[in-house]
Amino acid sequence: MNNDDHTFVKLDFEGVKTLVKWAEKEGWNPGLYDAEVFWRTDPDGFYGCFRNGEMVGGGSLVSYNGEFGFMGFFIVKPEFRLHGIGRKLWFRRRDTLLSRLNKGASIGMDGVVPMQPFYRKGGFEIAFRDERHERPGETFPLDTHVSPVDEQDMEAIRAYDLHCFGFARPGFLKLLLNLPNSKAFKYLDKGGLKGFAIIRKAVRGYRVCPLFADDAVIAEELYKACLNAVPGEFLCMDIPMTNENAVNLVKKYKTTYVFECARMYYGKVPEIPIRKVFGITTFELG
Repeated sequence: MNNDDHTFVKLDFEGVKTLVKWAEKEGWNPGLYDAEVFWRTDPDGFYGCFRNGEMVGGGSLVSYNGEFGFMGFFIVKPEFRLHGIGRKLWFRRRDTLLSRLNKGASIGMDGVVPMQPFYRKGGFEIAFRDERHERPGETFPLDTHVSPVDEQDMEAIRAYDLHCFGFARPGFLKLLLNLPNSKAFKYLDKGGLKGFAIIRKAVRGYRVCPLFADDAVIAEELYKACLNAVPGEFLCMDIPMTNENAVNLVKKYKTTYVFECARMYYGKVPEIPIRKVFGITTFELG
């Protein structure tokens, strides 16, 4: 993109930090350490639009080993909106990401409601709605099968994440598990790992990232462990509305609806066990 003094440039770490600050102003409640985690996951996965040297928009176009892409963090500074900048930036991001992926690879994104018609014009189709829900942490008795994740669990955690997400992302997972103030829990019985949950510190409270579980009972025990870990702090979780058990879980715990998006895909919809996805990892990187 190079017209009307606009240029399309790969962002450095400072540029990613700027996107996170903008996300905070938009009310997206990013994690305190999201910039570093996202940047280290894919240093080539963030681009911005600049006008006369000033960054006026940007977003992610992250590749998971060329097998799957994810677009997020799409923000244009308010004073530069409604001038066509966002449209050009978005299509350039989509096409740049396609060039980074293997032939036939799909792209995912979580689109806010007002933008969904635009994204559909760009080739994305809605797979399901996802809603953000939050409630304060509270002390609950913990199931004996639930315990903190430790180093010896990593192989099983990576395998379970691959099963639920659909694509390998060991680096991203490791970063999430080792964040300051992050907490992670697993559900383990004689049959092995049956689910896990991670929470990370956000601008406001904590965010679940993710909560994957074999069934509703296990998911509830992991959710209680997350709430138990942050008493009095707000804990938000992004749930896929096609998982009826996830919907019932937030109803049971009387959460507050915050806002919603829709998971959308360009290309083939990945085959994932959505019934095991109770909390989406992030709206920014999938």
